[in-house]
Amino acid sequence: MDIETAFHTVGEFGPYQKRAVTVLVLAQVYMACQSMLIVLVGYTPEYQIEKQDGGPAGHRELQQHVTFTEDVDSIVTEWVLIRQQAYKVSLAGSLFFTGLLVGNVVFGPLSDKIGRRPVYLTGLFFEVIFGYLTALAPSYEVFAASRLLVGLMNGGIGLVCFVLAQEYVGKSYWAVTGTLTSMTFAVGIALFGALGYFVRPWRTLATVANSSGVLFFLLSVTLPESPRWLYSQGQTARAEEVLRFIAVRNGNNATNLVLQRVGAAKPGSPARNRGGVLQLAVHPVLRLRTMVLMYCCSLVYYGLTLGASDTSGSRFVNVAMYGLVELPAYPLCIYFINKSWAGRRKSMACFLCLAGSACLCTTLIPENSGSPLSVTSLALLGKLMVSAAFNIAYVYTAELYPTVIRNAGLGVCSMSCRVGGILAPFVPSMRALHASMPFTVFCLSGLSAGCLGLLLPETLNRPAAETLEELSSPSRSRVLESKALLYEDEKRESSHK
Repeated sequence: MDIETAFHTVGEFGPYQKRAVTVLVLAQVYMACQSMLIVLVGYTPEYQIEKQDGGPAGHRELQQHVTFTEDVDSIVTEWVLIRQQAYKVSLAGSLFFTGLLVGNVVFGPLSDKIGRRPVYLTGLFFEVIFGYLTALAPSYEVFAASRLLVGLMNGGIGLVCFVLAQEYVGKSYWAVTGTLTSMTFAVGIALFGALGYFVRPWRTLATVANSSGVLFFLLSVTLPESPRWLYSQGQTARAEEVLRFIAVRNGNNATNLVLQRVGAAKPGSPARNRGGVLQLAVHPVLRLRTMVLMYCCSLVYYGLTLGASDTSGSRFVNVAMYGLVELPAYPLCIYFINKSWAGRRKSMACFLCLAGSACLCTTLIPENSGSPLSVTSLALLGKLMVSAAFNIAYVYTAELYPTVIRNAGLGVCSMSCRVGGILAPFVPSMRALHASMPFTVFCLSGLSAGCLGLLLPETLNRPAAETLEELSSPSRSRVLESKALLYEDEKRESSHK
């Protein structure tokens, strides 16, 4: 039997898989805390500087004459990161996202090569170690280096954790596990805002936020390797062993479970038949899919997020709202992407187009019009829509790539998100040309990404590809949906019923 039939035998989403997925999903809370750490520990309070005689004072002299008027303990107050040193706070945040970018590219292909479990456990272990280094940093330089290393690990294991949560279950539950993973990350952001409110000293906050990683590491040690990855590598005996292990804990009988052999890459096999990040550029089907997905995951999410609105008020409430504003998007995702009349492709395209349309409407409304339909409400609506599209893009991307290259594909597409995050802050500066220019750019990004998304094939109710060879079949290799082929698919499905 093939891997999908095997999951029907052992249970697509049984009690054991629910426990395993729960561990992986809750680990997103830890990753969210690390991602948002700099927002609270890098807070700059109000301060006063005593007037000094003579020329401009150096940094050491400035430390002796500055007085912080707020009772705040942060890296800014400890190392006096103000004036000429203020850039160091943003630099620490940039280093974290630089680590995310590198981690996406490095850990994705690595987990496709040596396995999901060892990469995930190793990355989580070192992220916890570097997280404690952040909390105990004796100087800013050590703090900044630790944020780079934490970002490197966070970016890598985030992808592997997402893929593992899907590969432990049957394909019909991929949308659910993928959406739960993204939703828990948003909840983690909100919980970190609440944690920051009760734990004010920055070193204590960093320690408490990082300590949850120890618990998740201990819970993750018992998790098995992905049976889908083992199957795609031709390790059918180990895959059968893991599937029987899951079946026993699900209370199902799988003693007669025997998987059919797949064409695993041999040392002497042609390069084009092996997995690897280069296949994303060499393989014609993967190349077109990657180009479309990289654009859909690029400027759109970060551009609309950063352009949504400039918040003011309590920094703890702002952090919490940053996560909570995305939560309504996830039930919408689960509902639409599992409907045959919507699916992954149309849902992602529609949400992107709606996000772009919301930003278009912001350019038509005066800023101080006093109407209920304000620029801020439309911008937040656009953020809600693009959050839904972004979540679908992750689920959709995992289904479009074969198992042998799934993490590499997710890594490259996620890397493009980080590039989008780097470029997006420059868009608001286009207000110098016209007040509506930033939202015009975000509008065009959303609409064009939505239209390009329609070029991808639908994956709803279709088995996931395990190897590159499976992409050669007509139903998998097409990039633009064909009405004739869709009719044949429906006719074939009806004949099986």
